[in-house]
Amino acid sequence: MPHVITQSCCSDGSCVYACPVNCIHPSPDEPGFATSEMLYIDPVACVDCGACVSACPVGAIAPDTRLTVEQQPFVDINASYYPDRPTDKKLPPTSKLAPVIPAPQVHRGPLTVAIVGSGPAAMYAADELLTQHGVRVNVFEKLPTPYGLVRAGVAPDHQSTKGVTQLFDRIAQHRGFRFYLNVEIGKHLSHADLLAHHHAVIYASGAPNDRRLDIDGMGLPGTATATEVVAWYNGHPEFADLPVDLAHERVVLIGNGNVALDVARVLTADPDELAGTDISDHALKALRASRVQEVVIAARRGPAHSAFTLPELIGLTTTAEVVLDAHDHDLVRRDLASVSDTLTRQKLEILSKLGDGSSPATRPRIRLAYQLTPRRVLGGQRATGVEFCVTGTDEVRQLDAGLVLTSIGYRGKPIRDLPFDDVAAVVPNDKGRVIDPGSGRPVAGAYVAGWIKRGPTGFIGTNKSCALQTVQQLVDDFNAGLLAEPISRPSALDKLVRARQPDAIDAAGWQAIDAAEVARGGDGRPRNKFTSIADMLAAAASAPAPPLRQRLANRLREFA
Repeated sequence: MPHVITQSCCSDGSCVYACPVNCIHPSPDEPGFATSEMLYIDPVACVDCGACVSACPVGAIAPDTRLTVEQQPFVDINASYYPDRPTDKKLPPTSKLAPVIPAPQVHRGPLTVAIVGSGPAAMYAADELLTQHGVRVNVFEKLPTPYGLVRAGVAPDHQSTKGVTQLFDRIAQHRGFRFYLNVEIGKHLSHADLLAHHHAVIYASGAPNDRRLDIDGMGLPGTATATEVVAWYNGHPEFADLPVDLAHERVVLIGNGNVALDVARVLTADPDELAGTDISDHALKALRASRVQEVVIAARRGPAHSAFTLPELIGLTTTAEVVLDAHDHDLVRRDLASVSDTLTRQKLEILSKLGDGSSPATRPRIRLAYQLTPRRVLGGQRATGVEFCVTGTDEVRQLDAGLVLTSIGYRGKPIRDLPFDDVAAVVPNDKGRVIDPGSGRPVAGAYVAGWIKRGPTGFIGTNKSCALQTVQQLVDDFNAGLLAEPISRPSALDKLVRARQPDAIDAAGWQAIDAAEVARGGDGRPRNKFTSIADMLAAAASAPAPPLRQRLANRLREFA
């Protein structure tokens, strides 16, 4: 196979459209695209042109001759997606060339759109809008730094995944794009304020809340969520002071999705290796002093129902010591005897080869544990462990721990002035158009994209097709004359923002923060992040004033 897609795959589909021979699937027009754990290159059809390598925003594609030892399993994983067939049969019999989905066409006057949030869904939406002449996009973000979970949610040892920010930087350089960072919608500006200055508003605010585990003891000192710990080691300013106690030899993580695997891997990693990443200084210091010898990832169901993806399992087992106890090895063998699904069997086969958890640990390790339903967190003044029952039985088991983390999913939170579905934890919508559940009619000028639209599913790149669908609805409404014209000139928006939030940061301010963090990183480190908003504001204030020519161009843009 000339080229292989590896663990870093973000599933944004750019490689699909770059491929001249239709050898990458599932494509965005195929039913499995939204739920696939990654994309796959057909080993028979690939012609080794390298077009996909250039198109991939996260560096996930490489020739098979350049794969690392850890990446070698992806040769078989890519191939297993396709049926066996003669080598001269270049395409699966049922495949069709994925059509290039045309960008929405704006047919009337200039269009101005506000986007709330600056993560992948927001940036992909901006990209789709800015393919059109005369479109202006203003992106509002409550933090002084953009890019959402790519900056604050991707593990520091997954730097290639964070490479998608280079694509976002290019989008932000478009002359029709403008950042309003450190500006919170609902606090500094309202939905009505945005509609007074824009034809429409796209909310791409994600699902920022954790699903909470409702058992006794959660909330004690020594308990937290995996998401909070991710934000802590990534330097998110709201979580820089999170008390993460690593003085006990064991951490228990409840839930076994990809986030749980990330946290377990970071907590057991060699701090010297993490020192070459963008991990926060406070987290690195804590990890150097850590006494953790084991992180137990506890799941309520059996191995066949593991929530983590195959790529992440491979990444974990090739970089960390991962074990199962004898009981869980028996569960894996039982599931292997009864499961026929290819993807599930691949996971089980990897699990079946893991070491024995009863053997003495030679370094900090990760133990996967199954069929454990949490009953309560043990402890008085602080957490000292977790009491489980064996799922479906009355058998009780206890695990001592100094830190108990939950990783059972995310929830969207209500957005002021928009309807909200409390059960699904999303804004009610029809393909991105916000819908009033009372009348069943669209809410004029309001749209959603990303997790607040569809729930916390998919990967970074899944937001590309999600955002495109939303932008198509918005442009259709604009072309049909269904969106009200802004009542204020563009220049009035900047004045309003500065009056409400004098510390608002523009693109030049973000570039100054970015440059300062990179400079702080020094040799061998991509950046050393600021973890306080005050430091970010100070760095942004050092941004040089734009040249006179650029200032004049900006003024013309505002009054156009």
